[in-house]
Amino acid sequence: MNTSNLLQLTLLIPVLALVGIQLTARWENVREAISLIAASTLFFTVTQLYQPMLDGQVIAAYWLDVLPGLALSFRVEPLGLMFALVASFLWIITTLYAIGYMRGHGEKNQARFFSLFAVSIGAVMGIAFAENLFTLFIFYEVLTLCTYPLVTHAGTDKARAGGRVYLGILLGTSVGFFLLAIIATWLLAGTLSFTEGGVFSPGTSLTLLSVLLVLFVFGVGKAAIMPFHRWLPAAMVAPTPVSALLHAVAVVKAGVFVLLKICLLIFGIDTLKTIPATEWLLYLAGVSILLASIIALRQQNLKKRLAYSTVSQLGYITLGALLATSAGMTGSALHIVMHAFGKITLFFCAGAILVAAHKTEVHQLRGLGRQMPVTMTAFLVASLCIIGIPPTGGTWSKWYLMLGTFEAQQWILMGLLMISSLLSIAYLLPIPLRAFFSRGDQDVVVTGGSDAAATSTIKEAPVPSLIALGITAAGCIYLLLFPDAFYQLIKAGI
Repeated sequence: MNTSNLLQLTLLIPVLALVGIQLTARWENVREAISLIAASTLFFTVTQLYQPMLDGQVIAAYWLDVLPGLALSFRVEPLGLMFALVASFLWIITTLYAIGYMRGHGEKNQARFFSLFAVSIGAVMGIAFAENLFTLFIFYEVLTLCTYPLVTHAGTDKARAGGRVYLGILLGTSVGFFLLAIIATWLLAGTLSFTEGGVFSPGTSLTLLSVLLVLFVFGVGKAAIMPFHRWLPAAMVAPTPVSALLHAVAVVKAGVFVLLKICLLIFGIDTLKTIPATEWLLYLAGVSILLASIIALRQQNLKKRLAYSTVSQLGYITLGALLATSAGMTGSALHIVMHAFGKITLFFCAGAILVAAHKTEVHQLRGLGRQMPVTMTAFLVASLCIIGIPPTGGTWSKWYLMLGTFEAQQWILMGLLMISSLLSIAYLLPIPLRAFFSRGDQDVVVTGGSDAAATSTIKEAPVPSLIALGITAAGCIYLLLFPDAFYQLIKAGI
């Protein structure tokens, strides 16, 4: 099969998975097997594009012309392939995790969940391989709409309220800002195709480019830059596999990937450096990083703490892209990968704790490491990855981001990154450390009339969930030792 057909297959596999899941909705084992087979097939297909793309082969697919010069078309480029590799691999792992979670927690509408998850991954593939802003926008909106029912999966008033915030902010920013920026780009540059070095001519007004950059940064609401971040904590009413989808596999990663791609292939590094708005947007990203870290530190609900941690970490990626340096762009792209593995592990652990121990608050986790050692060890490893210290891959992305601030001589931003890293130590590390080294309610001995003692019967989560979080935690360590596959893609794309 030629590479163009392989590219089209990456867009077709999630659709076939959707059909298969719907046809076998009543038979959960068959339905879940189809999900796993589709996810594995997609990942294998994406890997087959890796070497041809690095060898310089042009891999493209054309669907149709909507208007003259405005096509629905796709092309494989290094950063898109990096994103597709991460998303397709984590689809396998999240599906495995969801099987244990959805059954263990007795969730309803499981067929609908797996169906919409497949549609979401299909939208991500469209975003990753979009040849132009028009194609990207179509799939960006599909991703918003197909994840809304996942956010409101529980069907409660709280879930519906969270869903309204989710849909309101994401649709509002994309229609009010993102679409306007795309139209303005078309009028100014005469093209929406992603182009090495950017699409704007040297004589384009810097004032207009400043306005465009602001519209893009705020318009890509999935990147959760403050003040358009509230949808992310609001969406934590969703089941934990959906939270994993939002934070690691699809939604927020789609947001920061789109921003990175726009900075690199619509504006270009050289143009980005000259735009007046770049400077204050950099500081906005820095403030977002710091404020979200402080808010995370004050959250007692575990998923909300992780949600605000994500807002902070997305700020790192946005900041790296706006630094407009090679090191900053490299750190930004690497952090998409490293944060994906670290944060999905943390949410897997949060879900495992809910299913096995029915605990949701940080103070309830003291001493839990004795009953759930695998889960809490994975939580510790993932925390180190988010913080950015060995033995995890987060070390590399944080190093390049710091190097980017050095290259740009942004000393205040370098200080903000250091402070935020210290805050992430404060809001993440105490959780596993107290789980292993403190006594909790589950350690209290209950004495009956015969002085016989009984202790808590909390055990680990279902085996599929444990396997999934074990794989992603191991991935955090693997990426420290073997980051080259992603690094080669990033260097080819920057």
